[in-house]
This record gives sequence, structure tokens and C-alpha cells, in this order.
Amino acid sequence: MKEVRQIPYEQAFPWFLKKHYAHRIPSISWAYGLYVDKELEGVVSYGTPASSTLLSGVCGKEYAHMVIELNRLVLNEGLPKNSTSYLVSKSLKLLPKPKIIVSYADSAQGHIGYIYQACNFIYTGLSSPFKDPKVKGLEHQHHATYAHGKTNKQMIEQYGDRVYFVERPRKHRYIYFEGCPELKKKLKYKVQPYPKGESKRYDSGTKISTQQILI
Repeated sequence: MKEVRQIPYEQAFPWFLKKHYAHRIPSISWAYGLYVDKELEGVVSYGTPASSTLLSGVCGKEYAHMVIELNRLVLNEGLPKNSTSYLVSKSLKLLPKPKIIVSYADSAQGHIGYIYQACNFIYTGLSSPFKDPKVKGLEHQHHATYAHGKTNKQMIEQYGDRVYFVERPRKHRYIYFEGCPELKKKLKYKVQPYPKGESKRYDSGTKISTQQILI
């Protein structure tokens, strides 16, 4: 039997740190767990997007407060068919409403976003080209750790010639309207056909210890 429940976001930490390819904790406002036969087998989280321009870029400043990001999705291997789409679709229904959900499929990891297509997300193309600032000697840190809120000029003023820029891999951008279907007509991105191609699945090989539902 499969079931999706809200979980404390701290319960998702091991999944993101040990099993997800990014190996870091994103901004989490809501986290949900997939239970199979009463054991936790997967997690999905939603939070505030890191990009302030994205918030107003989806449907305009008037609706920026409604925009959140599906920022992590991790499941154990060997689960019943359609478990991933089941977790996503059920968790969307559990979110406070109304919400505009954005999610990305990382092309650099070979992801197309077939899960979002199965859940009827709207596809709006690839994210805009962008270069992330890096600092020599701090490559082991995510750039947001030292660059958050700073302009490129401020980065150069602080770190001098240690700063260099790396092109960020473009990602497939998907959008879903939960509890506000009328806002689809406010969408500022162009709706495009779903992309197709070979999709690669990343798994660290780490088996996360399952946890039974506590009644």
C-alpha cells in the first residue's frame, strides 16, 4: 500500500545529503514522504526559489508570493511502478493553496523531466543562460554560500582577481498551478511542447534507512 504524508523537513535531510546528486539542503517550506507498506521510501520538498527574478517572472509581481519551487525529489530504488509520479501528484494536492509550483530538470544530469510531464506540468523551455561567480580556493563551497545577495561587481570588490565565472548548465523548466488554474492565462513564459530524449537516472547507491509511520 502506498501513501503520501507531510513529514518534518529535518527527516528529509539524510535523503538530500546522502542520496541526491547535489548533496546539500535547499530552502524547505514543506516536505512530504512516500510510504510503501508503512515504511518511508522517498521524499519530495518545496521551498522558496533562490532566484528573486523567477518569483515575479512566472506570472508577474502581483502573484510572486504564490510561487514556490519543487526543489528535491529522491526515492529508493526498486519501488513499485509509478511511485515517483504518485509522490509528486499526491504532494501537490497536500500543499497549502493557491500555489504556483516551478520545478527544473537538470539537463547536465541527463534529466528530461518525464515525471513532471506525467503529472501534467506545463513546459516552458530551458532556463536562461547564466554565469555563476566562483572564487579560487572556495570551489568546494556552493557559490550561493559566498555570493548570495551580492552583485558581480561586489564579488570582484571583495575577492579581486580570485573571482571567475562559470556558465551554469541550462535546465528544463516546468510549472504547475495548484488551486489557481485561472492564473494559467497570466503565465509570462511561452508554453512549449514537452521535450523528448533519453533520460538518465542518477542514484548514489546509498540506501536510506526506511522509517515506519508513527501513528
